[in-house]
Amino acid sequence: MKADSHNLPNAMERIRQAASRDKRLRLTTLWHHVYNIEHLRKAYFSLKRNAAPGVDGETWRHYGEDLEGNLQELADRLKRGAYRAKPVRRSFIPKPDGRQRPLGVTVLEDKIAQRATVEVLNAIYETDFLGFSYGFRPERKPHDALNALYGAIMTRKVSWVLDADIRGYFDAISHEWLEKFIEHRIADKRVLRHIKKWLNAGVLEEGAVTHNEEGVPQGGSISPLLANVYLHYVLDLWADQWRSKHADGDVSIVRYCDDFVVGFQYRKDAEKFLADLREHLLKFNLELHKDKTRLIEFGRFAAQNRKSQGKGKPGTFDFLGFTHICGKTENGKFMVLRHSIGKRMRAKLMELKIELKRRLHHSVPVVDKWLRVVLLGHYRYYGVPGNSRKLQSFNFHVSCLWYKALLRRSQRHRLNWERMNRLIDRWLPRPRICHPYPDLGMYVTTRGRSPVR
Repeated sequence: MKADSHNLPNAMERIRQAASRDKRLRLTTLWHHVYNIEHLRKAYFSLKRNAAPGVDGETWRHYGEDLEGNLQELADRLKRGAYRAKPVRRSFIPKPDGRQRPLGVTVLEDKIAQRATVEVLNAIYETDFLGFSYGFRPERKPHDALNALYGAIMTRKVSWVLDADIRGYFDAISHEWLEKFIEHRIADKRVLRHIKKWLNAGVLEEGAVTHNEEGVPQGGSISPLLANVYLHYVLDLWADQWRSKHADGDVSIVRYCDDFVVGFQYRKDAEKFLADLREHLLKFNLELHKDKTRLIEFGRFAAQNRKSQGKGKPGTFDFLGFTHICGKTENGKFMVLRHSIGKRMRAKLMELKIELKRRLHHSVPVVDKWLRVVLLGHYRYYGVPGNSRKLQSFNFHVSCLWYKALLRRSQRHRLNWERMNRLIDRWLPRPRICHPYPDLGMYVTTRGRSPVR
């Protein structure tokens, strides 16, 4: 199948239509779309301007000084097979639990080529991925997954929830299995060859390059897509088939990359699913995280059932930055409460405390502008209905940190809270809810058409 690479939207649409018509079709002529100059230029401008450079030291701005010449030279190398992937520089970023998350910093040209490849492959895999998969997909955001989960618990027969997480997922992906999965749909040998190049490029750490037969580096442009492809075949298709063949009650699934939540009507279904899932994942070099995988009683009847058995309140679970809680409305009706995870909020406040110390002698308007951006970003993500108190708490603690930072600027002129409140009212945005309640009408559908399927 070959599309007109001089008209990118039409070319991608033709690829999508061909992939959609025949789910068993293996596409053979795709690589010319990747090295198309317009496609590479679009990929370049979609990258972050201030991202850290890779092992070659090339930055976005420097590369853009002779953009057309650099892109033409890159396209020629991609076309004739002279392109060579460079090692990924490994760095670490702190996690909320105090551990370090490995992050791969890819060189700029690898990012451009990978981003162009991802756009072509998305046209194929977006026709294959199931509806309950939300992570790192075009036009799908974390809040879409949160709303789908909220709708499933509120409208479906959910009495038990399996909160699951795969241990070290990105580092455990088997290259051998991943290549087999990709070959189900991709028959263009040049695409397969370059994916292998990126997988086998190696990781540069402490001056030494290591090559592994497992894992994809977090931070690469193509890594999220490859991770989704892997779990599509390993988890999604298997789970969808399992609930059709083995479940006695309703089963609802929401997955965001390697973090997924499964709701069950019956406990016996949940326990059997968990046991079968553990065994199934081992075949593909994966295992569930023991500390982050839990089966809890959760849903509209959980509190009543536990009270009749002399047990405490229903458990809670975390998903995409929110703790999910069995709550009630003012009228006593069941509802799912979503609160900011306390551990993450404390970690963010610690980051802000350190940054405020670093900016201690910056002018007040400059620091104010930065804090405003931080708070607005926090509200845009965590501003869901029912989370007002957590937003207010975050705003209060940020104000206190700023107040303490301003006090350190001078030992002679003391700042009182009356003046501080005027600064807060002038510069810091007030907490606000940015997201409406999910439209439950779209989730009240038949079992076969549910959007969380």
